[in-house]
Amino acid sequence: MAEKRHATVVWNGDLQSGSGIITYVSSGVISRLPVSWAARTSAHGGKTSPEELLAAAHASCFSMAFSSRLAKNGTPATQLDVKAEVTFEQAEAGWKVASSHITVDGNVPGIDSATFERLAEDAKENCPISGAIKGNVALSVEATLQGA
Repeated sequence: MAEKRHATVVWNGDLQSGSGIITYVSSGVISRLPVSWAARTSAHGGKTSPEELLAAAHASCFSMAFSSRLAKNGTPATQLDVKAEVTFEQAEAGWKVASSHITVDGNVPGIDSATFERLAEDAKENCPISGAIKGNVALSVEATLQGA
């Protein structure tokens, strides 16, 4: 069985001076999020961007994948604090999403640092969002075990 999700956007104007609104997502939990080209390439000015939404998707996907791996290892996490930082940069061929760097701080009783880092690397390589962007976007993870 496949699950489908959707989002709708209304855009007005040209790329440089125009703007848009993410009007709706299928879950209904977010709506009316303003977007603009300027928010992608300079200060956000209170607007979101596809890259910010990609960072949110990658951080949440990684969190789930890492949590699963830790539980299967017999060392479930008490808490994982995850941040994904997506870099959007201008290259010779034009603008592109260049990288997604994940940092994770974890409170995981009963695990050693080497295992924690190995499982974090596996989650980074194999979460579904990583799979969707791998090969086009540089992926990295920095994992810190609290109390280690």
